[in-house]
Amino acid sequence: MKFFVDTANIDEIRELADTGLLDGVTTNPSLIAKTGRNFLEVVAEICEVVKGPVSAEVAATDFETMLAEGRKLAGIAENIAVKVPLTRDGLKTCKVLSESGTMVNVTLCFSANQAILAAKAGATFISPFVGRLDDLATDGMHLIDDICQIYDNYVDFETEVLVASIRSPMHIVNAAKIGAHVVTVPPAVLWSLFNHPLTDKGLAAFLSDWEKTGQSIL
Repeated sequence: MKFFVDTANIDEIRELADTGLLDGVTTNPSLIAKTGRNFLEVVAEICEVVKGPVSAEVAATDFETMLAEGRKLAGIAENIAVKVPLTRDGLKTCKVLSESGTMVNVTLCFSANQAILAAKAGATFISPFVGRLDDLATDGMHLIDDICQIYDNYVDFETEVLVASIRSPMHIVNAAKIGAHVVTVPPAVLWSLFNHPLTDKGLAAFLSDWEKTGQSIL
């Protein structure tokens, strides 16, 4: 499973990249707006830090403008994945960009029907939003299971399932059990994967015993 981080904060991205566990980044206009910086400059800087796919989202909703924005974003760096909404014009844009060799992340997916359309349009990634479905008392992971099963049935579908709107470590574990290719995770949730009280307790005991020996490895 690939780990993407869902943020535009360059300091957080650098810190996670230093762990060697970060495979990519997803951003959106809202996340970049929080930085208070120029959109294109932020995206370019992220692409320099992370070698994997960096999703940068178009702001337009009509085909012609989305395509123009997508091409401009794709020109920033080779690892850009242009992010488009799962609409008719979004999928038209996806088709054109994908055929020209640009990675495309189709976002705001909430049904298996939509995921099939995105795969047929040549999407590199499909981003189903599990947390937002859970908020409506709908099992978001059931959607991930459906999409993975459908994609597995067709060898021509090369689209990777990128689980978005992650709210907890269990979302990540369940997505991995189902077989999703990627999760995109807020930094706080990604860091929380390291934590377990028994790890802390065991380490404290080891350190205490080591201190009693009066020895030093160095």
